[in-house]
Amino acid sequence: MNEGMGRPQLEELARKLAAAVPKNLRALGDDLEKNFRSLLAAGFERMDLVTREEFDLQAAVLERTREKLEALEKRLAVLEGTNPP
Repeated sequence: MNEGMGRPQLEELARKLAAAVPKNLRALGDDLEKNFRSLLAAGFERMDLVTREEFDLQAAVLERTREKLEALEKRLAVLEGTNPP
């Protein structure tokens, strides 16, 4: 998993799903929770999720790139003798 959902959140979701199972099936307990955890991890892996930290890092890179592009556009406009956008 790309850790789009952190381990603690995955564990908590698996616990909640296992607790939501009807009482007559709860005897399966830990096995049921482990199966939910595996299914959730596999599902999230297929979604190719990213962590919040990865997302924030890429957003910061994009912002810096935009700033550099705007600065270069202004410099080019000055060198060409036109008004900057």
